[in-house]
Amino acid sequence: FFLSQPNRLAFFIYGRKMKKFKHILWDWNGTLFDDVVLCSDIMNNILKRRGMGKITLEKYKNVFDFPVRNYYEAVGFTNLTDELFHELSVEFIQEYESRKLTFGLSEGAVEILEKINNQGIEQSVLSAYSQKTLEEIVKHFRISKYFIGLAGLDNIYAASKVENGKNWMKKLKLSRGEALMVGDTLHDKEVADEIGAESVLLSTGHQSKERLLQSGVPVI
Repeated sequence: FFLSQPNRLAFFIYGRKMKKFKHILWDWNGTLFDDVVLCSDIMNNILKRRGMGKITLEKYKNVFDFPVRNYYEAVGFTNLTDELFHELSVEFIQEYESRKLTFGLSEGAVEILEKINNQGIEQSVLSAYSQKTLEEIVKHFRISKYFIGLAGLDNIYAASKVENGKNWMKKLKLSRGEALMVGDTLHDKEVADEIGAESVLLSTGHQSKERLLQSGVPVI
């Protein structure tokens, strides 16, 4: 996992062969926060309560997607009405919130945040996590000092970060190519493309390395 070797990510940020970025946009879930096993386990609990078959961690990483509605359909909820989707979303987030603090930051996360901070490069979090809970958990792990801001969503449905990302880039007054998005899903690459940022993806998050390699951007 590259966060245990910060010099590998540092190459993408301020290495001799790459321009120096003005800003790093971090994804939260699966990138800075190591919650992949938690999310897979919660989904299996949801499936078990409905008499549906469990999924392996490997399958989880092969089907997890944004918007998460597509992911629910991929694990077996083929007739997903709006009412059922809301029910599943509430069920998921309730268990997630009750268990999240039994999990921690990704290995080396604080180390790389500190390293980037020492280089004078600003950082922020752009996440599909709800704004209030994002603020609470970042504060809990005592890493707020590394970010000039946190940009989460205003709901629990984790649909897309694109519009939020565009607004965040405008607020930060960043031009195309001045920011680097660090994430763990193809959606993070899509977001980066839409908002004018470059991107690098981690293969230890919510999607498999094989899927991420389809993105055409560096995968670590």
